[in-house]
Amino acid sequence: MLKLMLGGLAVLLLVASAVLWMLRPGMPRTESSAAPGFALPDQNGQTHRLGDYAGRWLVLYFYPRDDTPGCTREACRFRDDIGILRELDAAVIGISVDDIRSHANFAHKYQLPFPLLSDPDGQTAAAYDSLLNLGVVCFACRRTFIIAPDGRIAACFDKIDPAGHVQEVARTLRALQRTARQALPPVK
Repeated sequence: MLKLMLGGLAVLLLVASAVLWMLRPGMPRTESSAAPGFALPDQNGQTHRLGDYAGRWLVLYFYPRDDTPGCTREACRFRDDIGILRELDAAVIGISVDDIRSHANFAHKYQLPFPLLSDPDGQTAAAYDSLLNLGVVCFACRRTFIIAPDGRIAACFDKIDPAGHVQEVARTLRALQRTARQALPPVK
């Protein structure tokens, strides 16, 4: 009986934490917000920094867990449509709190042609307001950012349908690039 009561209390605390997290004010994600820096290892142990992508567009997507149905669908869509994003001169990076070994297995199993960065303490996910910490367990929330070549957040996607998300990102990226080209001063 005591075990049942403790289990119920644990579930109640998890639900309450999730509700409080969803109600809290998030970081402002505007077109002029500087993207938080990071230095995280990928599935091969190579460290990636935000500055490594300076001068080009970056699609940075956070996802909860390797090899789960929604995360696999999303990663495979990025894999299948990577050519579209590369034509737009955009790099793709996935980030979760899973460890390097988990990322390596996931990337190998689904032949993912982009880095999966390991954020085991969740600091980078938290900096992007994309960490759900339930005390006992934490994971990255499904959220995507387009970071402009100047290191500023150009777009943020909170509501994500893994099946059509890459097309939505590509449309937004095209529009952002069009706007950026129009804002350039004329060549003399």
